[in-house]
Amino acid sequence: MSNFELYNLETASEAAKPLLENSIKGFGMIPNLHAVMAESPALLEAYQTLHGLAQKASFDNEELTVVWQTINVEHACHYCVPAHTAIANMMNVDEAITEALRNQTPLKSTKLEALRDTTLLMVRNRGVIEKSDIDTFYAAGFSKQNLLDIVLVLAQKVMSNFTNHLADTPVDEPFKVFTWNK
Repeated sequence: MSNFELYNLETASEAAKPLLENSIKGFGMIPNLHAVMAESPALLEAYQTLHGLAQKASFDNEELTVVWQTINVEHACHYCVPAHTAIANMMNVDEAITEALRNQTPLKSTKLEALRDTTLLMVRNRGVIEKSDIDTFYAAGFSKQNLLDIVLVLAQKVMSNFTNHLADTPVDEPFKVFTWNK
């Protein structure tokens, strides 16, 4: 078990309190990930900023879910896979997509599969991707902006996935119904 504290509005530092208030405004609660990240207000602020930017990226809800969950599953994040399953449901993403991502089974479209494949290459090869793989990504209907937006989402997910590994962040009650293990 982790020795990281789950901060709240009473126990957090003055620098973290407004960030936790943002969490409550955005989620109706302080997700345990944010409660852990409050130990480092700079990390929590960066994470919240990147989360907002990821939602403004060039992906639709299905595509964003593919990128988020592909990274979460590849990193075997016990916290983010259930959390993003709940988020995908709130974003009205087809449950078949979510289940295929969680179970690492084929997706419903070749375009989404190309997005998952490219995201996996980005994660596994630390951004070094063969030209032929990038050409396949573009041929599937994606752009240079989409390729760079994978980098944006990957930066966000590294923050959360690595924090959850270090802190063994407890899964929040609303996400427990989506518990996942690799």
